[in-house]
Amino acid sequence: SHVKGGGLKRNTFFFIDIRNNMDPQNSVQDVHQCDLCETAIVNSYCDFCHVNLCIACIGKHISDGYDKHKIFPFQEPSAQHRGHTFLEVSEVYNTRKDIIGKDTEELENLISPTYEEIALDLETQLANLDGGYEKLTTTISKQGEQWHREIDIIINKLKTEISEIKVKHRAILQKYLVDIKQTQSLITKTLQAIRKIEQSTEISPTNEYRSKLTELRKLPPKVKVTLPTFIPKRIDGETLCSLFGHITPLSTATEENFLSLNQSKTSVKELLDEPELVATIQTGYQNLRSVTYLNDDCVWTYGLTNDMKCFNINGSLLQAVKTKSEERPSDIAVDRDGNLLYSIRTAGTVFKVNNGQPKDFIRLHGWGPCNLCVTSTGDLLVTMCRDDKTQSKVVRFSKSTEKQTIQFDDKGIPLYSGNDKIKYITENGNHDICVADWYAHAIVVVNQDGKLRWRYTGHPSVTGKKPFDHCGITTDSQNRILTADSDNHCIHILDQNGQFLSYIDKCDLKDPWGVCVDNNDSLFVCEYYKSSVKKIKYLE
Repeated sequence: SHVKGGGLKRNTFFFIDIRNNMDPQNSVQDVHQCDLCETAIVNSYCDFCHVNLCIACIGKHISDGYDKHKIFPFQEPSAQHRGHTFLEVSEVYNTRKDIIGKDTEELENLISPTYEEIALDLETQLANLDGGYEKLTTTISKQGEQWHREIDIIINKLKTEISEIKVKHRAILQKYLVDIKQTQSLITKTLQAIRKIEQSTEISPTNEYRSKLTELRKLPPKVKVTLPTFIPKRIDGETLCSLFGHITPLSTATEENFLSLNQSKTSVKELLDEPELVATIQTGYQNLRSVTYLNDDCVWTYGLTNDMKCFNINGSLLQAVKTKSEERPSDIAVDRDGNLLYSIRTAGTVFKVNNGQPKDFIRLHGWGPCNLCVTSTGDLLVTMCRDDKTQSKVVRFSKSTEKQTIQFDDKGIPLYSGNDKIKYITENGNHDICVADWYAHAIVVVNQDGKLRWRYTGHPSVTGKKPFDHCGITTDSQNRILTADSDNHCIHILDQNGQFLSYIDKCDLKDPWGVCVDNNDSLFVCEYYKSSVKKIKYLE
């Protein structure tokens, strides 16, 4: 019931009808009337019969003498009243106020800002749409220009070759012509001499005459020098398209997105002030080049020999595999199924080891594979150089099918030094592709679309005495990038944007080379001349 001014009477009750599923028309009754006379205001309640009673009807109700009638004042708290639950209006009011306050807080502080962020992200994507597609078109045009340059080089080379053949052709014909002219001259002189003798009556010239016809009857060979021919290869549009490049299909990624005021954040692992040496594995190589994590503290390694070895953390040799061609590998990696992959640049091949037996996995033509990285999606990233050692690029393979090439920046300038030198490669957690270009003394980082993000060329606190001489590269769960600096005997640690954070020069590191990180963010480091792998704890 209400009072003047819109307030609520104290000690006023309403019912919530559980049986009627909170139907608004049945949930609240402000005035309670006697169930017997249906006119007077309720004064009492029979808890046995679940009946509301006025004062006048109490006697009538219990007149049957049934001794189980239990009469209570109506205001006395009672758990049930005719199947209804009693709640005090003020309590419900305050509860609803609390709910409204919490809803307001969540809407203002979490839900609304999140929707604004999502809308802003979509607006940004739309704003960058034209620019992104324009860059894509420019990249295709530049690839076309590159092809035209390469075709012009091939054409000019063939034209030069034809010119050189023409000179040789001319020389051969001229040599034979000179010989024929000399013989013709001899024939002319012989005829003149014979005619003179015929007209002469002198005895001596006639007696001294000797015939040269036997010699002249031996005719020279007929010379026929055949012109060279150009045999064009049939132009196959499909093959050309696959060589030129392809466009990845439009991909729309959506994921479930839930909000909670108490949602947990990803734990951040901070760098230790003093890294700890956990274990050391002696590999037996003279020059240890690379290490890659397998599982359960097991790693694969290789050096400047034709074999690759798998060790556990205790230093026990678990497996050894020789390369198929008896050449030393250029790099190793482990795919998501635990199979060992290795590359041999001079063979132009990436091999996969199944049951201890290497088999051809990817064969290249005109290019040699250098360093390898298996991505979070199972793709294989390969750094490779052209056979003439003038160009380098990164190629992404899905299984053994080429699906992406990364070679030039937006201005058409090569991203990587054009040679067969070390270019270790890794993928970061944000899908950036990080290449340690040893010859350029730089870390080159592009996004997953191949667009240049940044370069890192060392930090004065580390490279004050010797240049940045980096080799191996890896990343951890915090998207930090770790790269080995061999000449400065340390590991550089960068954030995902290329900012220098710190470096590891403890644990008696000497000539660090290949590096990798396991699933628990423990760092494995190859020491080139010591031929040992060190496991280092560097995060809290």
